[in-house]
Amino acid sequence: MNNEASQRSNFEPYVSQPNSPNYSRLIKKASSGKKINRFVIFSVVMMGGYCAHELFATETTLEQVMDPPSVIVSSPLKGNFETHLKFLGQFAAVEHVELRPQVGGTLEKIHFKDGDLVKKGDPLFTIDQTPYEIRYSQATAQLENAQAKLQLANQELTRAKVLKETDAGTTQNVEQRLADQQAASALVNVAKALVRDAKFDLDHASIIAPFSGKIGTHQVSVGNLIAGNRAGTGPTTLLTTIVSLDPIYLNFDMSEADYQTFQRQRMTEKGELASKVYVDLGDAKLNRTGTLDFVDNAIDRSSGTIRARATIPNKDLLLTPGGFARVRLALTSAESTLLVPDAAATPDQSNHIVLTVDHDGTVKPKRVEVGDLHDGMRVIKSGIGASDLVIIEGMASAAPGAKVKPMNAKTESVNQKNKE
Repeated sequence: MNNEASQRSNFEPYVSQPNSPNYSRLIKKASSGKKINRFVIFSVVMMGGYCAHELFATETTLEQVMDPPSVIVSSPLKGNFETHLKFLGQFAAVEHVELRPQVGGTLEKIHFKDGDLVKKGDPLFTIDQTPYEIRYSQATAQLENAQAKLQLANQELTRAKVLKETDAGTTQNVEQRLADQQAASALVNVAKALVRDAKFDLDHASIIAPFSGKIGTHQVSVGNLIAGNRAGTGPTTLLTTIVSLDPIYLNFDMSEADYQTFQRQRMTEKGELASKVYVDLGDAKLNRTGTLDFVDNAIDRSSGTIRARATIPNKDLLLTPGGFARVRLALTSAESTLLVPDAAATPDQSNHIVLTVDHDGTVKPKRVEVGDLHDGMRVIKSGIGASDLVIIEGMASAAPGAKVKPMNAKTESVNQKNKE
């Protein structure tokens, strides 16, 4: 007992120490804290679930409230257009001449201004004619002398024949006078040729325009001694150049594939080679129509192309040799075809895509084959029908497979775009 009492007395001071912790109170506090933490966690979870529910409910409500994007749709327009092949061509003069003299001498006059339009027969250059006038006078005098000798020979022949008939002359005398008459006649012919030769040189001392056209700059000034040659075998002096302007050639090269297409189409048509050609100069006021009148007889091995040529009227003289233009070669007559705005046919690598809208408002892309461009409208060869609704505005907000709200375009506005 005494030991138990002593042990109890030894423990009591330790338990009753004022600075020692109260474990029972701590255990109660800890248990109450766990309840608070559980409550807080439960409250947070419940609040998060409520917020998530509200958020998803709001998104669902927005999705239900938001309408699909609006787009402008229209059926393809119908038009009659020809089938064309397109090329890049270069203008060339029908007639192009380097003016060189056929006679030499000192250049005395220039009768034009550089770049003038000249007419056939207009004087251009005058070479000193004095030496040629002298030659012409000499030839004329020789002709007169020969003609006088011929006249005398004719008289002597007549006299010899009369004497022979009266037995006062001989046959030998008649034959001699006949030979003299023939020789005199030949001398007359020689003299006439010399006159023509001198007249040729005199006439060509004045150089005239061989055809109507536009003249270039003069290469020789007045006072220079120029060289001429009739046959062009010797050295000659270049005076200037002149080109014709109306009509004018338009040369272009066709690839082998285009040439085969062209040939297949020509086989279906009868008549001579006379195809319509449209020339595009970038300005509707300058555009004009010509005729294809030549295709070469062989394909160039180095380039794989064949040369073709069209003749274009140029009465206003606005087309210039050396200039470039786009060529559209008509293959077929006008045929009915479908057209959409060029912006509606978007390129997709090597193809073109047109966005259409089904009856339920779903965007459906269609691959199409495009043709020429006419005043902002693109020809559609295949891929869509006349009843399809094509998106012409709002394509950025129309994704394939998505829902859209189609709005029909006014017919006047679409036709107005076609006219523009």
